[in-house]
Formats: sequence, structure tokens, C-alpha cells
Amino acid sequence: MRLSVEPAGRTEYGPGVVAELPGFVESLGHIRVFVVTDRGLRVTGIVERVEKILATAGIEHTVHEDVGPNPSTAELDRGAAALRSFGDAVVVALGGGSALDAAKGISLLAGNPGAAAADADRLWDAGDGLPLIAVPTTAGTGAETNGFGVTEDVCARRKVYIGHSSVRPRIAVLDPELTLGLPARVTAATGLDALVHGIESLASRGSTPFSAAYATQAVTLVGRWLPMAYRDGADLEARSGLMLGAHLAGHALTQSGLGLVHGIGHALTAHTGTPHGVALAAVLEEVMAFSATAAAEAYEATARALHVPGPDWATAAIEAVREISGAIEIKRPLRELGVTRDDIPAIAADAVADAVTKNAPRLPSETEVAELLRSVH
Repeated sequence: MRLSVEPAGRTEYGPGVVAELPGFVESLGHIRVFVVTDRGLRVTGIVERVEKILATAGIEHTVHEDVGPNPSTAELDRGAAALRSFGDAVVVALGGGSALDAAKGISLLAGNPGAAAADADRLWDAGDGLPLIAVPTTAGTGAETNGFGVTEDVCARRKVYIGHSSVRPRIAVLDPELTLGLPARVTAATGLDALVHGIESLASRGSTPFSAAYATQAVTLVGRWLPMAYRDGADLEARSGLMLGAHLAGHALTQSGLGLVHGIGHALTAHTGTPHGVALAAVLEEVMAFSATAAAEAYEATARALHVPGPDWATAAIEAVREISGAIEIKRPLRELGVTRDDIPAIAADAVADAVTKNAPRLPSETEVAELLRSVH
């Protein structure tokens, strides 16, 4: 077997490490910062904290806060226009997965005058975007580990992948203090996303020994610390372990790709606006059961990582995942997420067409996905 692994980039991890942000900016040869964040983060005090850190160091900066929960192509275009107007700078992506994904698209578009987010399919071979530092404030998406993001084409009602190697964050700043006090429902949704990243990376057709190493440790860390962080949002040890696990899961998925859980999740979110992690939780155990015969080794690795016994490893893994979902109170039937039975065929079609589904260990038909969706309706 021949393997080629791209260097992972620089990671700075630990409580309080965000205070060193000015030095990270200067290490990239810049003295100006364009912060991309979401509309709701300022009320937490985190945006003001970062602004103060930059201002105290004398770093010129501006904050762009026009990013929603599922960033649209229009939001990316507006952000790119604002960044072009601001001029050459390091882009600091501050927030959850939506802010980090949006920042990558904004950085890439700003580096390619005339480009628009609707050109996403052609931008993979475009010119470089501006350098990016990622500062996640949730523990789940792993978006700080890769150079692509997901944006929503509202007109087409579908998710679009936008990215380029140049917008993979040069530095990931992982400060678990920024996740203290995160609402329990957000902790659950983002943490469940990280768990799925680990499990699907293990089962993916693109899995390698490198991605499996990241994924196995990620499943162990997230499985242990997610329920604790959910129960007590002020538990810094649990927040730290969960953030590290989510980061490792991001490295895993970047190398291996994902699978059907994410294919369905993307379709559910596009059709109903359901938060990503909640959409994944709705079908996780059912997809694992559907894939079990084709993912026996992966689910054995999952069960072992979660410290549950065999010898029926697939059943043990599924039951362990069901227990975690129960502990964080996240699983909902599709009808509670706004899905009607008439919606199911279109959601199934979109899930099968999603690029991530091609990595699934057992490739589904639209009929099979529709049957699965009806079973959890």
C-alpha cells in the first residue's frame, strides 16, 4: 500500500491560548486582521475578548458578523466584498462550524476577484485565498482541520462544497475556555457531530491507517467527555477533552471522507433547517445497522474505542451510540423535525446524490434511504 498524507498544519491547544492570537497573526507575516464570526456570538463576550486582545497588541482589525447558522452563498459573497474592501489581511475565523466554513469561502472568494460563491464547483482550481487562522468556539465540526466548507444554495435547496487547499487554516487555536457555558443543546449537537465524524471515518471507503488512528482516539475522547460536558457546561476538563476529540475527528474525516449519515444529515438540514448535529442523530443508529455487514471491522474498532464488549461488535457499537444519544437527549423522530412523509422521497434523493454518501461502506439506493427515513419518521 502506498499512502500520501498532507501535513496537518499548526495546532495551538490549551486553556487561555487565545491570548496569544497576536503572535500567531504576526507569524504569518501580517499586521491586519479580518474577523469572520456569526451574528449571535457577540452576546457571549467572546468577540469583545478577541477584539481587546488584538487592540491591546496594536493590530488593526475589523469584525464581520454577517454569518447565519447555515451560511448561504449570498452571505459568502457579501463577506468577500467586505474583505476585498478592507484589504490584505489574515482572516480569523471565530465561532462554530458555520463561521469557520463561511470564513474559508470568504477568504477564497476575496483572493479571486470576480468570483462568486455560485462558482464553487470551479473554485477548487482557482487562485489562493487569504491566510486563515481558525478559533473554534464549539467542539464538534472539526472545520479548523481542513480547507473546505459547506454553504447553502437557497435557490436550489442544496448544500454546496466550497474550498481550496490555500484556505486550510494555517493555525488552529483550540482554547476550551471559549466553550465554557455553551448551552447544553449546542454541546449535544456539535459533540454528536464529532462522534459521527469518528465513526464514519472508520467505516469510510477512504479510511487509511492514518485516518483510523485519528478517528479511534476521537471516538474514545468524545464518547467519554461529551456526556460530562453536556451535564456540566462549566467542567473545563470535560470541555478540554471534548474539544481535542472533535479536533482529531476533523483530521480523520479530512483524510477519509464521511458517509451516509452525513449525506442524510445534509439533506435534512437543507429541507427543514434542522441543526446539523440533530439531523445526524435522527438516523445515526439506523444507518449503522444498515451498514453493519459492510463495516464489521470499523464497528469493532468503534466498540473497542467506546470500551464496550463483543463478541457482537456491531450491536455493541450501535447500543453504545444509542446510550450516548440518550444521555445527551438529542434524538428526535423526523416528524418532530418538520419532515412530512411527502418530503421523504426528495430527501432520500438528495442524500444519495450528496458527495459524502459515495464513501459509505454500503452504497444505498434512493428506495433504501427512503425506507430508512420512514422507519424513524
